[in-house]
Amino acid sequence: MIIVTGANGFIGSVMVWQLNQKGVTDIVAVDTVSLKERDLLKKRQYSKFLLKDELWPFLETEEAKSKVTWIIHMGACSSTTETNKEFLWENNTYYTQRIFEWCTQYGKSMIYASSAATYGAGELGFDDTTDPELLKPLNLYGESKVLFDRWALKQTKTPPHWYGLKFFNVFGPNEHKKEAMASVVFKAFNQIKESGSLGLFKSANPKYKDGEFMRDFVYVKDVTGWMAELMDKMPKNGVYNMGFGQPRTWLDLANATFKAMNKDTKINWLEMPENIRGQYQYYTEAKTDKWLAAGMSPAKWPLEKAVTDYVQNYLSKEDPTL
Repeated sequence: MIIVTGANGFIGSVMVWQLNQKGVTDIVAVDTVSLKERDLLKKRQYSKFLLKDELWPFLETEEAKSKVTWIIHMGACSSTTETNKEFLWENNTYYTQRIFEWCTQYGKSMIYASSAATYGAGELGFDDTTDPELLKPLNLYGESKVLFDRWALKQTKTPPHWYGLKFFNVFGPNEHKKEAMASVVFKAFNQIKESGSLGLFKSANPKYKDGEFMRDFVYVKDVTGWMAELMDKMPKNGVYNMGFGQPRTWLDLANATFKAMNKDTKINWLEMPENIRGQYQYYTEAKTDKWLAAGMSPAKWPLEKAVTDYVQNYLSKEDPTL
């Protein structure tokens, strides 16, 4: 039995798909959002669905203590603009600590979502061997994630296998319910479909031309494939980057989206809002040396191939759900 939290959200629901691809169906899906509000699991096989606070009584049952092998904890408040510190600490830090302690007590293994937001502006690079005590996130979301990384690395008693994953710019099917937090590919597809053009922020940083700030874009199918690989290979415990390992520009992303839609590129340049200028990341690049040195696989989905798959096989369909 495998527990997946955030299972009715973006990466969590794709992870349930990934497990189903391997023939795993004894899955306990957990989320804050009920299946009546949204159902990203309608095409998936799983054995049980629990709301977030129902997880704790379930973990006290003999069934959980005897059957569960892994908890894949993707559930969190993922808003980088959230300003309620206590809410973030409760959802992203303390909740994860409780799962970690349960896994430690009962000898279960764990994967949890950290974030590339922990790296802040990247002044120390984007290296998963950097001591998290040195990192300075640009927002409270990143702070809530790095707090847990710091705590986990200090524990002398841990789950048998545990992995914190620093997700970079993940995009792909099943993010269509993320609203403001959805990827630029998703937003671009809908903007282009409606107006034939795409709005991108102008640069507010003299080091970068308009559209040439760079991000490490990584396809969700790479991410969930890597999580499945972690469960099989079980390398050294710790925190790992989940990125493609090569940054690309927003213009690259825009051009790939227009091309996948068989349209000519047409960009509308927009002023960057004042409230995000001070916390805007102009460059991210996942260092993947530690991951590859552990014998793990490189990314399989380069940007253009991934955008084409996403646009043509999901976004263009009446029901884009994976």
